[in-house]
Amino acid sequence: MPEKIKILYIDDEPHNLLGFKAAFRMDYDLFTSLDTTEARQILSEHPDIRIIFCDQRMPGKTGVEFFDEIRREFPLPVRILITAYTDVEAVIDAINKGNIFRYIKKPWSNVDIMSSIEEANKFYMAISMLSIKNEELQKAYKELDKFAYSVSHDIRGPIIGLITAINFARDLDDITEIKDLLTLMEKSVKKLDTFILNMHDYYNVQRGDLKISRIDFEKIASDQKDIYSTFSLAGKIPLYVDVQQSPHPFYSDEMSLKLILTNLLSNAIKFQRQDAKEKWVKLTIITDADKAVITVSDNGIGIPEDEINEIFGLFYRSSSKEAGFGFGLYNLKSALTKLNGTIDVTSRFGEGTTFTVTVPTIYTIAQDNADQESSFWRSRNSS
Repeated sequence: MPEKIKILYIDDEPHNLLGFKAAFRMDYDLFTSLDTTEARQILSEHPDIRIIFCDQRMPGKTGVEFFDEIRREFPLPVRILITAYTDVEAVIDAINKGNIFRYIKKPWSNVDIMSSIEEANKFYMAISMLSIKNEELQKAYKELDKFAYSVSHDIRGPIIGLITAINFARDLDDITEIKDLLTLMEKSVKKLDTFILNMHDYYNVQRGDLKISRIDFEKIASDQKDIYSTFSLAGKIPLYVDVQQSPHPFYSDEMSLKLILTNLLSNAIKFQRQDAKEKWVKLTIITDADKAVITVSDNGIGIPEDEINEIFGLFYRSSSKEAGFGFGLYNLKSALTKLNGTIDVTSRFGEGTTFTVTVPTIYTIAQDNADQESSFWRSRNSS
Protein backbone atom coordinates (compact mmCIF):
# COMPACT_ATOMS: atom_id res chain seq x y z
CA MET A 1 0.00 0.00 0.00
CA PRO A 2 1.38 3.48 -0.87
CA GLU A 3 1.95 5.78 2.07
CA LYS A 4 -0.98 8.11 2.74
CA ILE A 5 -0.53 11.83 2.05
CA LYS A 6 -0.18 13.77 5.30
CA ILE A 7 -2.51 16.78 5.55
CA LEU A 8 -2.92 19.46 8.24
CA TYR A 9 -6.26 21.29 8.57
CA ILE A 10 -6.52 24.39 10.81
CA ASP A 11 -9.92 25.82 11.74
CA ASP A 12 -11.25 27.40 14.93
CA GLU A 13 -14.64 25.73 14.45
CA PRO A 14 -14.54 22.16 15.85
CA HIS A 15 -17.46 20.91 13.73
CA ASN A 16 -15.51 21.81 10.55
CA LEU A 17 -12.55 19.74 11.74
CA LEU A 18 -14.83 16.83 12.59
CA GLY A 19 -16.52 17.01 9.20
CA PHE A 20 -13.14 17.10 7.44
CA LYS A 21 -11.93 14.05 9.37
CA ALA A 22 -15.12 12.13 8.76
CA ALA A 23 -14.95 12.77 5.02
CA PHE A 24 -11.24 12.09 4.35
CA ARG A 25 -9.72 10.05 7.19
CA MET A 26 -9.84 6.81 5.18
CA ASP A 27 -7.92 8.27 2.24
CA TYR A 28 -5.37 10.54 3.92
CA ASP A 29 -3.29 10.82 7.10
CA LEU A 30 -4.97 13.79 8.77
CA PHE A 31 -3.86 16.24 11.46
CA THR A 32 -6.18 18.95 12.76
CA SER A 33 -5.73 22.00 14.94
CA LEU A 34 -7.99 24.66 16.45
CA ASP A 35 -5.26 27.35 16.47
CA THR A 36 -2.07 28.34 14.67
CA THR A 37 0.20 27.82 17.70
CA GLU A 38 -0.68 24.14 17.89
CA ALA A 39 -0.43 23.93 14.10
CA ARG A 40 3.22 25.09 14.19
CA GLN A 41 3.96 22.40 16.76
CA ILE A 42 2.37 19.74 14.54
CA LEU A 43 4.44 20.93 11.57
CA SER A 44 7.63 20.73 13.66
CA GLU A 45 6.82 17.18 14.77
CA HIS A 46 5.76 16.03 11.29
CA PRO A 47 8.09 17.59 8.66
CA ASP A 48 6.64 15.26 6.00
CA ILE A 49 3.23 16.99 6.00
CA ARG A 50 2.59 17.84 2.37
CA ILE A 51 -0.55 19.98 2.37
CA ILE A 52 -1.92 22.62 4.79
CA PHE A 53 -5.53 23.78 4.73
CA CYS A 54 -6.18 26.86 6.85
CA ASP A 55 -9.32 28.90 7.54
CA GLN A 56 -8.90 32.61 6.76
CA ARG A 57 -10.81 33.89 9.82
CA MET A 58 -8.76 32.56 12.74
CA PRO A 59 -8.58 34.17 16.21
CA GLY A 60 -5.50 36.35 16.63
CA LYS A 61 -4.32 36.20 13.03
CA THR A 62 -5.70 35.43 9.60
CA GLY A 63 -4.86 32.38 7.56
CA VAL A 64 -2.87 34.57 5.16
CA GLU A 65 -0.76 35.94 8.04
CA PHE A 66 -0.13 32.40 9.30
CA PHE A 67 0.95 31.22 5.86
CA ASP A 68 3.24 34.25 5.52
CA GLU A 69 4.87 33.42 8.88
CA ILE A 70 5.56 29.75 8.18
CA ARG A 71 6.58 29.78 4.52
CA ARG A 72 10.28 30.32 5.36
CA GLU A 73 10.40 27.84 8.22
CA PHE A 74 8.26 25.24 6.40
CA PRO A 75 8.68 26.02 2.68
CA LEU A 76 7.68 22.65 1.22
CA PRO A 77 4.06 22.05 2.39
CA VAL A 78 1.54 23.31 -0.16
CA ARG A 79 -0.77 26.00 1.31
CA ILE A 80 -4.51 26.14 0.60
CA LEU A 81 -6.75 28.84 2.06
CA ILE A 82 -10.38 28.13 3.03
CA THR A 83 -12.80 30.96 3.75
CA ALA A 84 -16.38 32.07 3.32
CA TYR A 85 -15.22 35.61 2.61
CA THR A 86 -14.51 36.03 -1.07
CA ASP A 87 -13.41 39.67 -1.14
CA VAL A 88 -10.71 40.52 -3.67
CA GLU A 89 -8.31 41.88 -1.00
CA ALA A 90 -8.14 38.50 0.76
CA VAL A 91 -7.43 36.74 -2.52
CA ILE A 92 -4.63 39.18 -3.42
CA ASP A 93 -3.08 38.93 0.05
CA ALA A 94 -3.31 35.15 -0.04
CA ILE A 95 -1.41 35.04 -3.32
CA ASN A 96 1.16 37.75 -2.60
CA LYS A 97 1.87 37.26 1.10
CA GLY A 98 0.98 33.65 1.83
CA ASN A 99 2.05 32.17 -1.49
CA ILE A 100 -1.01 29.93 -1.46
CA PHE A 101 -1.56 27.23 -4.04
CA ARG A 102 -5.36 27.41 -4.14
CA TYR A 103 -8.27 29.32 -2.66
CA ILE A 104 -11.39 27.32 -1.65
CA LYS A 105 -14.68 28.87 -0.62
CA LYS A 106 -16.86 27.67 2.22
CA PRO A 107 -18.92 25.60 2.28
CA TRP A 108 -16.49 23.30 0.48
CA SER A 109 -17.50 20.12 -1.31
CA ASN A 110 -15.66 16.81 -1.09
CA VAL A 111 -14.97 16.95 -4.82
CA ASP A 112 -13.27 20.37 -4.48
CA ILE A 113 -11.14 19.19 -1.58
CA MET A 114 -10.04 15.96 -3.25
CA SER A 115 -9.28 17.76 -6.48
CA SER A 116 -7.18 20.35 -4.66
CA ILE A 117 -5.33 17.61 -2.75
CA GLU A 118 -4.51 15.74 -5.94
CA GLU A 119 -3.16 18.86 -7.66
CA ALA A 120 -1.35 20.06 -4.52
CA ASN A 121 0.39 16.69 -4.11
CA LYS A 122 1.66 16.82 -7.69
CA PHE A 123 2.94 20.33 -7.01
CA TYR A 124 4.58 19.18 -3.76
CA MET A 125 6.40 16.34 -5.52
CA ALA A 126 7.64 18.69 -8.24
CA ILE A 127 8.86 21.30 -5.73
CA SER A 128 10.54 18.64 -3.57
CA MET A 129 12.38 17.23 -6.57
CA LEU A 130 13.36 20.74 -7.63
CA SER A 131 14.69 21.46 -4.15
CA ILE A 132 16.82 18.30 -4.20
CA LYS A 133 18.15 19.12 -7.67
CA ASN A 134 18.90 22.67 -6.56
CA GLU A 135 20.97 21.39 -3.61
CA GLU A 136 22.83 19.03 -5.93
CA LEU A 137 23.44 21.88 -8.36
CA GLN A 138 24.79 24.14 -5.62
CA LYS A 139 27.13 21.37 -4.52
CA ALA A 140 28.25 20.82 -8.11
CA TYR A 141 28.96 24.55 -8.54
CA LYS A 142 31.08 24.59 -5.38
CA GLU A 143 33.02 21.54 -6.51
CA LEU A 144 33.46 23.07 -9.97
CA ASP A 145 34.91 26.23 -8.42
CA LYS A 146 37.34 24.19 -6.36
CA PHE A 147 38.16 22.03 -9.36
CA ALA A 148 38.93 25.04 -11.58
CA TYR A 149 41.14 26.58 -8.90
CA SER A 150 42.95 23.30 -8.26
CA VAL A 151 43.57 22.67 -11.96
CA SER A 152 45.00 26.14 -12.57
CA HIS A 153 47.09 26.06 -9.40
CA ASP A 154 48.43 22.51 -9.58
CA ILE A 155 49.20 22.55 -13.30
CA ARG A 156 50.84 25.98 -13.35
CA GLY A 157 53.08 25.17 -10.36
CA PRO A 158 55.13 22.42 -12.09
CA ILE A 159 55.12 24.34 -15.41
CA ILE A 160 56.52 27.50 -13.79
CA GLY A 161 59.14 25.34 -12.08
CA LEU A 162 60.17 23.92 -15.47
CA ILE A 163 60.36 27.34 -17.14
CA THR A 164 62.45 28.73 -14.28
CA ALA A 165 64.86 25.78 -14.42
CA ILE A 166 65.19 26.00 -18.22
CA ASN A 167 65.98 29.73 -18.12
CA PHE A 168 68.51 29.20 -15.33
CA ALA A 169 70.18 26.27 -17.14
CA ARG A 170 70.96 28.42 -20.18
CA ASP A 171 73.66 30.24 -18.21
CA LEU A 172 75.24 27.17 -16.61
CA ASP A 173 78.42 25.41 -17.68
CA ASP A 174 78.98 23.18 -14.64
CA ILE A 175 77.70 19.67 -15.46
CA THR A 176 76.93 18.96 -11.78
CA GLU A 177 74.67 22.01 -11.50
CA ILE A 178 72.95 21.08 -14.76
CA LYS A 179 72.28 17.56 -13.46
CA ASP A 180 70.81 19.02 -10.27
CA LEU A 181 68.51 21.18 -12.37
CA LEU A 182 67.50 18.20 -14.50
CA THR A 183 66.56 16.35 -11.30
CA LEU A 184 64.32 19.26 -10.25
CA MET A 185 62.78 19.37 -13.71
CA GLU A 186 62.11 15.62 -13.57
CA LYS A 187 60.29 16.05 -10.26
CA SER A 188 58.12 18.80 -11.77
CA VAL A 189 57.26 16.64 -14.79
CA LYS A 190 56.41 13.65 -12.57
CA LYS A 191 54.24 15.86 -10.38
CA LEU A 192 52.39 17.13 -13.45
CA ASP A 193 51.99 13.59 -14.80
CA THR A 194 50.56 12.39 -11.47
CA PHE A 195 48.08 15.26 -11.47
CA ILE A 196 46.95 14.48 -15.02
CA LEU A 197 46.49 10.79 -14.16
CA ASN A 198 44.44 11.74 -11.09
CA MET A 199 42.26 13.99 -13.21
CA HIS A 200 41.80 11.11 -15.68
CA ASP A 201 40.69 8.82 -12.86
CA TYR A 202 38.33 11.49 -11.57
CA TYR A 203 36.77 11.90 -15.02
CA ASN A 204 36.38 8.16 -15.56
CA VAL A 205 34.78 7.62 -12.15
CA GLN A 206 32.33 10.51 -12.54
CA ARG A 207 31.12 9.67 -16.04
CA GLY A 208 31.80 5.96 -16.41
CA ASP A 209 29.29 3.16 -16.45
CA LEU A 210 30.14 -0.07 -14.71
CA LYS A 211 31.52 -2.87 -16.86
CA ILE A 212 30.77 -6.03 -14.94
CA SER A 213 33.05 -9.03 -15.40
CA ARG A 214 34.32 -11.98 -13.41
CA ILE A 215 37.16 -10.81 -11.15
CA ASP A 216 40.45 -12.66 -10.66
CA PHE A 217 41.84 -11.08 -7.51
CA GLU A 218 45.05 -13.14 -7.75
CA LYS A 219 45.90 -11.46 -11.05
CA ILE A 220 44.84 -8.00 -9.90
CA ALA A 221 46.95 -8.29 -6.75
CA SER A 222 49.92 -9.60 -8.76
CA ASP A 223 49.65 -6.66 -11.17
CA GLN A 224 49.54 -4.21 -8.27
CA LYS A 225 52.61 -5.80 -6.69
CA ASP A 226 54.50 -5.46 -10.00
CA ILE A 227 53.48 -1.80 -10.30
CA TYR A 228 54.73 -0.93 -6.82
CA SER A 229 57.77 -3.21 -6.74
CA THR A 230 60.12 -0.38 -7.81
CA PHE A 231 58.77 1.99 -5.18
CA SER A 232 58.98 -0.74 -2.55
CA LEU A 233 62.60 -1.55 -3.38
CA ALA A 234 63.68 2.08 -3.58
CA GLY A 235 62.11 2.95 -0.26
CA LYS A 236 62.91 -0.42 1.35
CA ILE A 237 59.19 -0.95 2.00
CA PRO A 238 58.21 -4.61 1.54
CA LEU A 239 54.71 -5.19 0.16
CA TYR A 240 53.08 -8.35 1.57
CA VAL A 241 50.15 -9.75 -0.42
CA ASP A 242 47.66 -12.41 0.73
CA VAL A 243 44.73 -13.34 -1.52
CA GLN A 244 42.12 -15.85 -0.39
CA GLN A 245 39.55 -16.04 -3.19
CA SER A 246 36.74 -18.51 -2.70
CA PRO A 247 35.61 -20.89 -5.51
CA HIS A 248 32.44 -18.83 -5.86
CA PRO A 249 32.72 -16.47 -8.87
CA PHE A 250 32.95 -12.80 -7.95
CA TYR A 251 31.58 -10.17 -10.35
CA SER A 252 32.32 -6.46 -10.28
CA ASP A 253 33.82 -3.58 -12.26
CA GLU A 254 37.54 -4.30 -12.64
CA MET A 255 38.55 -0.70 -13.39
CA SER A 256 36.90 0.57 -10.19
CA LEU A 257 38.57 -2.15 -8.11
CA LYS A 258 41.98 -1.31 -9.60
CA LEU A 259 41.43 2.38 -8.90
CA ILE A 260 40.59 1.58 -5.26
CA LEU A 261 43.69 -0.61 -4.83
CA THR A 262 45.97 1.87 -6.60
CA ASN A 263 44.93 4.71 -4.32
CA LEU A 264 45.21 2.70 -1.12
CA LEU A 265 48.59 1.17 -1.95
CA SER A 266 50.13 4.41 -3.25
CA ASN A 267 49.08 6.22 -0.08
CA ALA A 268 50.37 3.40 2.13
CA ILE A 269 53.78 3.58 0.44
CA LYS A 270 53.85 7.37 0.24
CA PHE A 271 52.94 8.09 3.86
CA GLN A 272 55.72 6.11 5.52
CA ARG A 273 57.80 7.29 8.47
CA GLN A 274 61.24 8.18 7.17
CA ASP A 275 62.89 7.31 10.50
CA ALA A 276 61.25 3.86 10.82
CA LYS A 277 63.71 0.96 10.90
CA GLU A 278 61.19 -1.55 9.57
CA LYS A 279 58.61 -0.32 7.07
CA TRP A 280 55.88 -2.48 5.61
CA VAL A 281 52.61 -2.46 3.65
CA LYS A 282 50.14 -5.35 3.67
CA LEU A 283 47.39 -6.14 1.15
CA THR A 284 44.83 -8.79 2.07
CA ILE A 285 41.88 -9.82 -0.12
CA ILE A 286 39.31 -12.34 1.13
CA THR A 287 36.18 -13.25 -0.83
CA ASP A 288 33.12 -15.41 -0.31
CA ALA A 289 29.91 -15.98 -2.27
CA ASP A 290 28.57 -12.49 -1.50
CA LYS A 291 31.43 -10.06 -1.02
CA ALA A 292 35.11 -9.21 -1.14
CA VAL A 293 36.93 -7.67 1.81
CA ILE A 294 40.07 -5.75 0.86
CA THR A 295 42.41 -4.60 3.61
CA VAL A 296 45.42 -2.33 3.12
CA SER A 297 47.47 -1.60 6.23
CA ASP A 298 50.81 0.04 6.94
CA ASN A 299 52.99 1.20 9.81
CA GLY A 300 53.42 4.70 8.39
CA ILE A 301 52.77 8.17 9.77
CA GLY A 302 49.06 7.57 10.38
CA ILE A 303 46.21 10.08 10.19
CA PRO A 304 45.47 12.69 12.87
CA GLU A 305 42.19 11.88 14.60
CA ASP A 306 40.64 15.23 13.69
CA GLU A 307 41.30 14.61 9.96
CA ILE A 308 39.88 11.07 9.56
CA ASN A 309 36.37 12.33 8.76
CA GLU A 310 37.73 14.73 6.11
CA ILE A 311 40.10 12.55 4.08
CA PHE A 312 37.50 11.53 1.46
CA GLY A 313 36.58 15.12 0.55
CA LEU A 314 37.37 16.54 -2.87
CA PHE A 315 40.67 18.48 -2.83
CA TYR A 316 41.38 17.45 0.76
CA ARG A 317 45.07 17.82 1.50
CA SER A 318 46.77 16.20 4.43
CA SER A 319 48.70 18.34 6.88
CA SER A 320 51.70 16.10 6.25
CA LYS A 321 54.52 16.97 3.86
CA GLU A 322 53.20 14.55 1.21
CA ALA A 323 50.20 16.72 0.44
CA GLY A 324 49.11 15.19 -2.87
CA PHE A 325 46.39 16.74 -5.01
CA GLY A 326 43.23 15.83 -3.11
CA PHE A 327 41.75 13.58 -5.82
CA GLY A 328 42.80 10.08 -4.72
CA LEU A 329 40.54 9.20 -1.79
CA TYR A 330 37.66 11.22 -3.28
CA ASN A 331 37.90 9.11 -6.45
CA LEU A 332 38.10 5.99 -4.30
CA LYS A 333 34.92 6.90 -2.38
CA SER A 334 33.08 7.73 -5.63
CA ALA A 335 34.08 4.37 -7.11
CA LEU A 336 32.94 2.58 -3.95
CA THR A 337 29.58 4.36 -4.06
CA LYS A 338 29.02 3.04 -7.60
CA LEU A 339 29.91 -0.48 -6.43
CA ASN A 340 27.62 -0.14 -3.38
CA GLY A 341 30.66 -0.76 -1.19
CA THR A 342 31.83 0.60 2.15
CA ILE A 343 35.15 1.64 3.65
CA ASP A 344 36.33 1.80 7.28
CA VAL A 345 39.46 3.56 8.51
CA THR A 346 41.39 2.93 11.69
CA SER A 347 44.54 4.93 12.34
CA ARG A 348 46.84 6.09 15.10
CA PHE A 349 48.96 9.10 14.34
CA GLY A 350 52.59 8.07 14.11
CA GLU A 351 51.82 4.34 14.20
CA GLY A 352 50.02 3.43 10.96
CA THR A 353 46.69 3.11 9.19
CA THR A 354 44.33 0.34 8.09
CA PHE A 355 41.71 0.76 5.35
CA THR A 356 39.07 -1.98 5.11
CA VAL A 357 36.97 -2.01 1.95
CA THR A 358 33.92 -4.26 1.58
CA VAL A 359 32.48 -4.71 -1.91
CA PRO A 360 29.44 -6.91 -2.67
CA THR A 361 29.43 -9.11 -5.74
CA ILE A 362 27.25 -7.66 -8.50
CA TYR A 363 24.77 -10.30 -9.60
CA THR A 364 24.35 -10.19 -13.37
CA ILE A 365 22.81 -12.19 -16.17
CA ALA A 366 26.31 -13.41 -17.01
CA GLN A 367 26.75 -14.66 -13.48
CA ASP A 368 23.34 -16.31 -13.56
CA ASN A 369 24.28 -18.14 -16.77
CA ALA A 370 27.63 -19.16 -15.30
CA ASP A 371 25.94 -20.54 -12.18
CA GLN A 372 23.43 -22.47 -14.29
CA GLU A 373 26.21 -23.90 -16.45
CA SER A 374 28.17 -24.93 -13.35
CA SER A 375 25.07 -26.57 -11.89
CA PHE A 376 24.44 -28.42 -15.19
CA TRP A 377 27.94 -29.89 -15.28
CA ARG A 378 27.80 -30.87 -11.59
CA SER A 379 24.51 -32.73 -12.14
CA ARG A 380 25.84 -34.38 -15.32
CA ASN A 381 29.03 -35.57 -13.62
CA SER A 382 27.12 -36.94 -10.66
CA SER A 383 24.88 -38.98 -12.97
